[in-house]
Amino acid sequence: MKESPSFTTTFTVEQTPADVFDAICNVRQWWTGEVEGESHEAGDEFSYRYSGFHYSKQKVVELVPGEKIVWHVVDSHLEGPADPSEWTGTDIVFEISVAKDGTEVRFSHLGLVPGVECFKDCSSGWGFFVNGSLKQLITTGEGPMSPPWA
Repeated sequence: MKESPSFTTTFTVEQTPADVFDAICNVRQWWTGEVEGESHEAGDEFSYRYSGFHYSKQKVVELVPGEKIVWHVVDSHLEGPADPSEWTGTDIVFEISVAKDGTEVRFSHLGLVPGVECFKDCSSGWGFFVNGSLKQLITTGEGPMSPPWA
């Protein structure tokens, strides 16, 4: 049986691949909530906590400047799902490429599939952070936006 596709979203900006890469690595500038740790070098680990909703710890497992970033979720606790550790063991991937109109950012959360209980809410959250706050940071230098659930 073929596995359902993981959550993916894509956008294009006028900025360079290097600008996009630097913005993604600067997690504190586009995520709301508490971020502890570092996210600029392979092997770095950082945690994200949004009280009452979400905790996750990511390890930077791949960094290719201007091209690709991969974070492996080593721990998670999501409020709501029967299995609060649904994200643990998944991978968060940013692929950066030159496009006709600028730079394309392709975001995928590998393992966040429609069969996962948090898929709808988590996809909505990623849409906010990636297509909202991250894109805003890249294009205006300002972020993060206020999340709709705050």
